[in-house]
Amino acid sequence: MGKRRDTVTPAALAAGAADLPLLGGNAALDQPMVVVDLDADVDADTAARAAQRAGSPVRVLVGLRTRPDPLTAEQLAVAAALDTTLAPAGVASARTLVGADDPVAALDELTDAVADQEYAATVLSHVLRASETLPVPEALDVESLGYSTLLGTPGFRRWLEHRGPRPLPPSSPQTPVLIGRDGDRLHITLNRPERRNAYGAEVRDGLVEALRLALADDTIDSVLLDGNGPVFSAGGDLDEFGTTPDLGTAHLIRTRAGAARLVAALADRTEVRVHGACVGAGIEVPGFASRIVAAPGTVFRLPEVSMGLIPGAGGCVSVPRRIGRWRAYWMCVTNVALDTDTALEWGLIDEIA
Repeated sequence: MGKRRDTVTPAALAAGAADLPLLGGNAALDQPMVVVDLDADVDADTAARAAQRAGSPVRVLVGLRTRPDPLTAEQLAVAAALDTTLAPAGVASARTLVGADDPVAALDELTDAVADQEYAATVLSHVLRASETLPVPEALDVESLGYSTLLGTPGFRRWLEHRGPRPLPPSSPQTPVLIGRDGDRLHITLNRPERRNAYGAEVRDGLVEALRLALADDTIDSVLLDGNGPVFSAGGDLDEFGTTPDLGTAHLIRTRAGAARLVAALADRTEVRVHGACVGAGIEVPGFASRIVAAPGTVFRLPEVSMGLIPGAGGCVSVPRRIGRWRAYWMCVTNVALDTDTALEWGLIDEIA
């Protein structure tokens, strides 16, 4: 799929250049992404009007800065209203910016990713913006409704066809989630190393049971969550994708029977220790905890957009609240592997140890 993007200045953005109809013939998406040139100078009045336009976008809005000098306050105000902005690494200190050694090459990567899964990339923008200021339970509902919408799109159907039919995973040969008590601390351990602690039904249900115990017992002052085996969690069990009987049931499982709300409710007394790979739900659920400690060499990824979906275990809520929706958008759409140093710098984790 070829690159499809227009580039506009902040002044053109303020004048409505990115507001042309999104849907073309046969309801096909027409140029789902517009680039905003943040090398262009902009005055305060124009920046305010551009930010106002960008606050209710028709399509995905991506800023591009190639100049090596810091952005002005006016340019930063425009960037804050966009979905993400690529800038040279040396000037990308603001959480609205993603640093890149070559911002143009990074933009090409993002353009390809958006073109490959244009519905997911577009809905992700909507969900991140809509849920940004909502309380966690309501934000999780928005995430799940967006996820449910994408289950019927060509991008997800294409991914399912590529994956092919698979049998459901076998039952765990051992207790999938271990629970232990050490004084006033509850120790919870994901324990399906043979499936890389995938966040499948058995692990999810075991984790939810343990977290409900922590909520019900007021003698538990702290919760420690970790995982057995070479990785903390490889995310959702792909063999279970697309197997829920209907979309309404899937929505209720994600929002009322998942772990995200419970970890958020226990956030101030929960620490998560991660290692190896933290993929999808493997960082989405821990992201709600007040403290995440990562072993050296831990890698973080959110691959759902590449599957035609968005994070559905809470990642559209937890991750942006740690690193900002702008870096979260980049991380989700590009499926970039974030190393521990970058994760610490961005605030995705709290310590490397």
